[in-house]
Amino acid sequence: MSYDKNNIFAKIIRGEIPAKKVFEDEKILAFYDISPAAPIHVLVVPKGEYKNFSDFVAQDNAQEIVYFFAKVAEIAKALEADKSGFRLITNTGFDANQTVPHFHVHILAGKKMGSLLSQNCKN
Repeated sequence: MSYDKNNIFAKIIRGEIPAKKVFEDEKILAFYDISPAAPIHVLVVPKGEYKNFSDFVAQDNAQEIVYFFAKVAEIAKALEADKSGFRLITNTGFDANQTVPHFHVHILAGKKMGSLLSQNCKN
């Protein structure tokens, strides 16, 4: 499957859809989720065309991957999410419930998080 240049995050990166930005540089955009699952819910996306985490690490170089995750950490700190703790989530593929085919990381914070997966999960 090729990258969908019309996915919602690609449109946000291009400025076609507005977003409440937290951080932006030439490589990364971070913005608030429109349907927050926590008091702090920020999405961090690389500006490159990556479908998911696997595509990101396969297509980009180690320096850019480290840069991305270092910026995620800086953004979490700037949001003061590190004060009481935060969760990073990235979903890859259908079974993981990836809803936008552009690699992104969720930063969730500001409340006590429940368990990572439902207690009703079956193997």
